[in-house]
Amino acid sequence: MIFKARDRNRSKTHHIELNLRDVNQLFNTMDPSPFNERDLDHDAEEFIVSWARELPLADPVVLVVHLAALPQDRDAQAMIQEAIHHYFSYRLELSRLEFRHLMQDGRKSLLIGVVFLAACLTVANLLVGAGTGTFSTVEREGLTIAGWVAMWRPMEIYLYDWWPLRRRQKILKKLSRMPVEVHKPK
Repeated sequence: MIFKARDRNRSKTHHIELNLRDVNQLFNTMDPSPFNERDLDHDAEEFIVSWARELPLADPVVLVVHLAALPQDRDAQAMIQEAIHHYFSYRLELSRLEFRHLMQDGRKSLLIGVVFLAACLTVANLLVGAGTGTFSTVEREGLTIAGWVAMWRPMEIYLYDWWPLRRRQKILKKLSRMPVEVHKPK
């Protein structure tokens, strides 16, 4: 199995090329699903996704599959395109589900963090009247810091964690619609 990507800058259409002995190299042979519903081979998927990730999101991409031997009993191009589209559509739905779960975790951790922060700040304010010594100051400051540390995870989710998932969704959406060309080498 030989992988390569070719960038044709003039047309802004990028080509991801796979050289295979036969069509079965593209798919996970352990998957018992019907052909058009099979999982892609891990290496092939990683190659396609990594190249698509390197390309500008707005530019179209075409998957070109070079097969040493075309299947005799069916239209290879339609079959491979359907299988590729099905696989990346499925991966897109999984990514959307992962995003929803991340946002649910964000809401739960935000609620927990706000309640914990409020409790820490309330206890810290109650300690103000308890004394002005060093120990009281350390307790108040420690509770304040602990309360804000509890906000770390929701802030991390809402500020940073969702970006890579959204980018991956855009890539998977693009791959689920990309044209597929199948060629038999001359």
